[in-house]
Amino acid sequence: MTTIRRLYLDNAATSFPKPSAVHEAMLRYATEIGASPGRGAYYEAQEAGRLLWRCRERICRLVNASKPENLIFTLNTTDSLNLAIRGVLGHAIQSGRLAHMVTTRLDHNSVLRPFHALAQRWGINVTYVDCDPRTGRVDPDDIERSLTPDTCLVAVVHGSNVSGTVQPIEQIGRLTRQREIPFLVDAAQTVGHMPVDVEAQSIDLLAFPGHKGLLGPLGTGGLYIRPGIEKRMVTVREGGTGSISEQARQPDFMPDRFEPGSHNAVGIIGLSEGVQWILDRGIEQIWQHERELIKCMLDGLSDTGELSSVRYLGPQGVAHRCGVFSIVVDGYDQPQSLSEALEQQYGILTRSGIHCAPMAHETFGTHDSGGATRMSVGPFLSRQDIHYACHAVADLAMKRVTTNLEPPLLTSE
Repeated sequence: MTTIRRLYLDNAATSFPKPSAVHEAMLRYATEIGASPGRGAYYEAQEAGRLLWRCRERICRLVNASKPENLIFTLNTTDSLNLAIRGVLGHAIQSGRLAHMVTTRLDHNSVLRPFHALAQRWGINVTYVDCDPRTGRVDPDDIERSLTPDTCLVAVVHGSNVSGTVQPIEQIGRLTRQREIPFLVDAAQTVGHMPVDVEAQSIDLLAFPGHKGLLGPLGTGGLYIRPGIEKRMVTVREGGTGSISEQARQPDFMPDRFEPGSHNAVGIIGLSEGVQWILDRGIEQIWQHERELIKCMLDGLSDTGELSSVRYLGPQGVAHRCGVFSIVVDGYDQPQSLSEALEQQYGILTRSGIHCAPMAHETFGTHDSGGATRMSVGPFLSRQDIHYACHAVADLAMKRVTTNLEPPLLTSE
């Protein structure tokens, strides 16, 4: 019996594999250091603190951020977004302002659900800006028209986890900066995959995961707060920091102000090595490789000779796109059926459904049919892998099975 090798195409959920240095650093911490960072004067505690600070510095280098102390470690992007949204809104309410928030219909539930909950709880007004139903792109002019004197936050997903659409955040950032409105960017699908520059793109709050493009473990993430923006935020949780422990109030200096409790030190130390792997190779080189994979996928899915029954969501070219592809194939009424066929017959691992982004699927007309089947790329994939995946989709679309295609093994170096 032939065993089908596994081809991982679910990097939009979490990256796999990871660089070997990630696992090695986590093992070294767990077996040789073990102490809680900043919670002791002895060597191990101080070394753990130094390693966490190094991770802050590495991430800041990657996104061109100026102050490592303004890089807040979180559990994931959802945690980062909640910290930013509730922090900014809380300050607006405490200041006695009527509050209005803006996002897009392509955004993730990590933004949509906090906005919904806050609207229900506090009567906050929310505007959901429409996107082009073909590409998913939002028009910055529509963002601008949505702004009011009460707007306290604009939140936009950089790269869609459904369609791969990359939004024009630099243009949006310029117009929010002109009006002194905090601009929150959900970079879950872009940090570590493509260049992100918080200065050039006028980003005030950058939320990102550690376990996706940055190649770290699950349970890690971050929020970069542009210096000065922290003064327009309240804390949403308080607790021990290891600093000014004699006082009842939360420290007002960074990062302690937003980092109560013990850190996920083993995860952050692994994340640090994932970031260093990216820095060593250069984000431009990684992005160039990903763009080659994107073009390969687009060419394969656009082969109308074989794939006339296949369509993919989002931009039809390499421009304005990251490496996320959601597809619909005629004959598969439920996207999960396509995922099951891809795994069982070809060993290809994908994710099907609504992808925690219901308004995005409404925009593309796939909501009522259960969403779509998503394939997403990472740095350890090759063009050969993408060719194999496209051939597998073509075979399933034509209701035939090919047995002589076998995906190559993936390696982490």
